[in-house]
Amino acid sequence: MSEATLSDDRSGQTALEEGVRCMWMRGGTSKGGYFLAQDLPADTAERDAFLLRVMGSPDPRQIDGLGAADPLTSKVAVVSKSDRDDADVEYLFLQVFVDQAIVTDAQNCGNILAGVGPFAIERGLVDATGDTTDVRIFMKNTGQVAIANVPTPEGKVTYSGDAKIDGVPGTASAVPITFLDTAGSSCGSLLPTGNAVDVIDGVEVTLIDNGMPVVVMRAADMGITGTESREELEANDALRAKLESIRLQAGPLMNLGDVKEKSVPKMSMVSAATNGGSISTRTFIPHRCHASIGVLGAVSVATAAALQGSPAAEVAVVPEGAQKTLSVEHPIGEMTVILNMDEQGQVGSAALLRTARKLFDGLVFG
Repeated sequence: MSEATLSDDRSGQTALEEGVRCMWMRGGTSKGGYFLAQDLPADTAERDAFLLRVMGSPDPRQIDGLGAADPLTSKVAVVSKSDRDDADVEYLFLQVFVDQAIVTDAQNCGNILAGVGPFAIERGLVDATGDTTDVRIFMKNTGQVAIANVPTPEGKVTYSGDAKIDGVPGTASAVPITFLDTAGSSCGSLLPTGNAVDVIDGVEVTLIDNGMPVVVMRAADMGITGTESREELEANDALRAKLESIRLQAGPLMNLGDVKEKSVPKMSMVSAATNGGSISTRTFIPHRCHASIGVLGAVSVATAAALQGSPAAEVAVVPEGAQKTLSVEHPIGEMTVILNMDEQGQVGSAALLRTARKLFDGLVFG
């Protein structure tokens, strides 16, 4: 994580004022700027200062930039061709804080990931191979590989289709994503404490990382039903204080260190599903309630539900079999996670359906 300053005398200012190539895309239920790594400043501090100006941070309204006053719309993907044998491209996710001069790479983002495959093909990093093209993406934040299946009829990316995901109006072409070897992506192991259940501030929690570090706890243990709206939860100061107390203590236990100024771990409160799903969630990311749930956050919650004796397992409906399809409900719908179990009964891989749409392609100015 870096804290950038917005000075007009930084090196490369003139070049940045002439504009940088950028494609603005919606990926899943998030949106942000997609850049080729070669088009951004090589110096991290200079890059971050530029991205803060692009988004209009720090400012709660982000009025002087393209951010839309929400963490879900203040995101960046930095993409480059990969020399790895197991990947076609490399993807670095950057979260640009809304009201602080902070750009962090401390987490991954599975929603913005949905646009990486289409972007890589559009920028010529990957050749289209038929009606669909698999793009192998090395996620630099966490060191894992995901495979995005991108629709490319007639050798070009298409964004129109009949796939629908909750949290996004209308339909678009489907971009199925399979995540490989995501356990312990940031924390070193799936369960960094070695336990399916730990107790912090008297609350039973599962500290888990299957692509996203998440603290999973029963909503009832936090004094809520788990059916409240995002606005109700954000107005509950006592709940937010309790969540932050647990989060700060969970950080070191999850090998994340002091997380006071970090965007991880996420905090997910779970309850029984109310709309025919497997489990219901209300997630803080970490200080604002998510309008839905993050892709990798949903994978971690679904994995927690498959752990015998965990708080999530006690309220979830989990199917039998080596392939488990779990519908993770959130405030505005649901996200379906498919867990593929190995012979030891552990999660081997996870797959989800996302969509993406190109919003504009051109020059952005810092």
